[in-house]
Amino acid sequence: MSTSRSDKFKTHLPDWVQDWLDIIVPGAQILLIIGAAWLLQRLLRKLVTRAARHYNLPHAMLMTMNGLIRWSIVLSALLLVLERLGVSATVLWTAFTGFATVGAVAFFAAWSVLSNLFCALLIFTVGPFRIGDYIELLDNPDKPGAKGRVVDINLLYTTLEDFTADPEHPTLLQIPNALIFQRVVRRWKHVPPPTPVATAAEPPAPAQKQG
Repeated sequence: MSTSRSDKFKTHLPDWVQDWLDIIVPGAQILLIIGAAWLLQRLLRKLVTRAARHYNLPHAMLMTMNGLIRWSIVLSALLLVLERLGVSATVLWTAFTGFATVGAVAFFAAWSVLSNLFCALLIFTVGPFRIGDYIELLDNPDKPGAKGRVVDINLLYTTLEDFTADPEHPTLLQIPNALIFQRVVRRWKHVPPPTPVATAAEPPAPAQKQG
């Protein structure tokens, strides 16, 4: 039905237009795909930027997310353009599965790095602690662990200024972000933890005289 309508429409066009119709229609479709991809990228970029400002995400994380969005849209638009240019769907599917396989292998190879990136995003959005807080990582509530003031949070590490170190020689502890979600976290908001007070030893009881 649609073919007959298109044929009737072509008969009403001038001959010179019909000769160029096979070029004009795919060209218009390609321009439409490029325009839609550009608008979608701008929209998603604005949404991500607004979310980054709301959750105080670092600039490096914002650039990484924008890069992933940009390349995902570019690759999708490229596949659609190639399909409009007459490239076989089998060839496109083979190329897509090949890229997907390489991406999956790279994903598992870089899993430790990607897990730290994802945990950094959770730290900034969920907010288990903030820069300036004092935290302690515990294997269990009874066993002491790394303790210090949070001085930096980046895509891979959370940096603590060791609370137990000599103030004249501060020590920094770099903890992978993924490790933080595997431990019990004790938190003091912008206040250093109380220093345990040593209790004085009780004097021995006087010996009782016998007899």
